[in-house]
Amino acid sequence: MLLSMVQDELVTKMREQTSASCGSLIAYVISSVHVEEIHEEANVFTVSTASKTIAVMRYAITTIVTHVLLLCRYTAAFSATAAPNVDTYSSPDLSSRVAIVTGGSRGIGKGIALELGKAGMTVYVASRSSRSGSISTERDLGSFEDCTVERTAEEINNMSGKGKGIAIPMDVSNDAEIAQLVQKVRDESGRLDVLICSAFTTPPNLTDASFRDEFWKQDAGSGAMWDACHGVGLRGAYMACCESVPLMIDTAKQHNGIRPLIIIISSFGGKSYTFNVSYGVGKAAADRLASDMSVQLSKYNVDTVALYPGLVKTEGNIEMEKRGEWEEASGGFDLAMGETPRFSGRAIALLTANSDMMKERSGKVVVVAELAKELGFTDEDGRSPPSIRSLKFILPNFVFPQIEKESGSSLPSWITDNVPDYLLPWSTFSGGPPPEVN
Repeated sequence: MLLSMVQDELVTKMREQTSASCGSLIAYVISSVHVEEIHEEANVFTVSTASKTIAVMRYAITTIVTHVLLLCRYTAAFSATAAPNVDTYSSPDLSSRVAIVTGGSRGIGKGIALELGKAGMTVYVASRSSRSGSISTERDLGSFEDCTVERTAEEINNMSGKGKGIAIPMDVSNDAEIAQLVQKVRDESGRLDVLICSAFTTPPNLTDASFRDEFWKQDAGSGAMWDACHGVGLRGAYMACCESVPLMIDTAKQHNGIRPLIIIISSFGGKSYTFNVSYGVGKAAADRLASDMSVQLSKYNVDTVALYPGLVKTEGNIEMEKRGEWEEASGGFDLAMGETPRFSGRAIALLTANSDMMKERSGKVVVVAELAKELGFTDEDGRSPPSIRSLKFILPNFVFPQIEKESGSSLPSWITDNVPDYLLPWSTFSGGPPPEVN
């Protein structure tokens, strides 16, 4: 009741100052706040619950709204003279180190394999898709040809530098093939510094709205969505870790100062409702896998991280957009705001090169876009894609379209073009999707 009173007052005030659509924006920001006291720490809102007076509530909410709008205006004031995008990334020297990348024939896995190879690593590129066998057909890759382990390995070997790509046709759902891969790495390289668990079975009905359907409609009588989200992506990752860890422990013992790293590719679905029930449960389990493994591996100087890429321009997603399927299947995300697969690879390369940071982040979630902002590196095109929990991502994808639909008018460009890269708290993602404007 008190929060509603403050909301109404602020909306009225902002509508007087700007427009009906701006008032709706304020209403949305306030409706996203579920508690009465807000503190600001290191540019990230953290939340605590307390019983406060209307005056304190007005002050807190006015502060958050004012900051957002002032930052929009501040950004707009300098955008005309802003420097063009420049790729600021400098690859670290990881020569002599060895990595396994599952799911390395395409998508995020391929982007990671390429960046680790660029950094000088020997990369065992593992995937089902191979010129010598079958090509996975769950997704139509259209114009993207030869998405195979051989192609990824060749691209690494054609780079200037010391990196080496080794193609390994294999199925991560086959425990024996995982064991054979790790034994091959032990026999040939004698060490394993990085394990990337990126293999993931494409879920059914990805190209239409039924991918976002209610769980009992998706899986009754089959369990197909559940099996897809928990087979290769979760059980396969776990088995890859089981087989790889003994070699990684040996690597830590034999090479002083080296901390081997396990990366579990997860997503914001581990924190927030995303797409469907099976997907979210699988990603939350992936996060917990990284967390709990770190408890047991810390005494062996082996680190684990759950990595959150953002919206990624994979081959499959790009083709879906070309075919006009992307908007319905994704729920309206703007793929133009997305990251390239190599953005995740850059994050992992820099994390691997920094043993102190690896140790400090072990067992935690690391967001690619947030690490990029922290370490100052960009994507391939010099862009700095926002984190999915940043206002810069949330407002254009979830809020602005709904506000303009409800108000019947466009938001001013000084807002839409200049949203600040301001992180919202993890607590805002712990329930359901972002609220709709009534």
